[in-house]
Amino acid sequence: AAFEETVDAWLKDPSIGEGDPVKVVAKVLDHLRKSANMFAEEGVEKRLWSLIKVNRRKAREGEGVRKGFFGGAASSAAPNGEKAGEKQEEGAIEEIENPSLDSQLKEEGEKKATELGLEEAGSSAHEKKEGGDDDVAEDEGTGLVPNSGNGFTFDNGQSWVQTLQDVTFTIPVPQGTKARDCVVEITKTHLKVGLKSQDSEHIIDGDLHKEIVVDDSFWNINDGKELELYLQKVDTMTWWDRVTSDQEAINTRKVEPENSKLSDLDAETRQTVEKMMFDQRQKAMGMPTSEEQQKQDMMKKFMDAHPEMDFSKAKFM
Repeated sequence: AAFEETVDAWLKDPSIGEGDPVKVVAKVLDHLRKSANMFAEEGVEKRLWSLIKVNRRKAREGEGVRKGFFGGAASSAAPNGEKAGEKQEEGAIEEIENPSLDSQLKEEGEKKATELGLEEAGSSAHEKKEGGDDDVAEDEGTGLVPNSGNGFTFDNGQSWVQTLQDVTFTIPVPQGTKARDCVVEITKTHLKVGLKSQDSEHIIDGDLHKEIVVDDSFWNINDGKELELYLQKVDTMTWWDRVTSDQEAINTRKVEPENSKLSDLDAETRQTVEKMMFDQRQKAMGMPTSEEQQKQDMMKKFMDAHPEMDFSKAKFM
């Protein structure tokens, strides 16, 4: 409560926040940069980005902003909790990019644009379904219906959501729980979560569905009532159908990726996607793609430069 009151006062202070929450976060992070050398830590951008995504998703699901200021600051483990909540809005200040979005779009082209749900790409996964009734039935898939975060919410209060890059797994714990009360072990292939008050029983103890990047995965306590794990995927091209092997699988055919806009991308990536979209339209009209057109233009220039040569029997690939 004291922390929240302090932040509220900063927000109203014309010399600090001027009513703008982002300015408060900027000043706090500037202090942490000087006093704790926070931004010298390797991988801090990914952690900031993940916290932004988690709280953006919670806001979209109707939870709104937590009392702890932007979502994560009300952790009972005060130093970690406060830093986590403050970090996430720094991403908005400096417009931190998704560390893997650009490379994925470039590497996977058309397939990747469909998975990321680019609004202007012009076609959805459902529009791409072709063939007879057997194909349609197969595309429906089987398993639990995903929640709005492309994961699942269990009856025991546990829930998980995912993007192609990461998984966020939320586990309810007794009110007032602090980080020091928890036992969390995260390895590349296994997850174990428990409370020190329950020595012989773990809340979670199972093999992960797929491998994760341990150095980029972490956990924290939110509001003293839930433990939240952020797991960075190794394979960022696949939707998970469960977090641990003992859980019931969701139907990944019904996953609905969050839409991205071309305006959200940097200039280089936007150019790549626009080229891909152009090629899609050209193929649909039976016309040459940009690369094919470039080859034709080069050949035409060569033919014009060498009128003495006979190209009547030449075959062009």
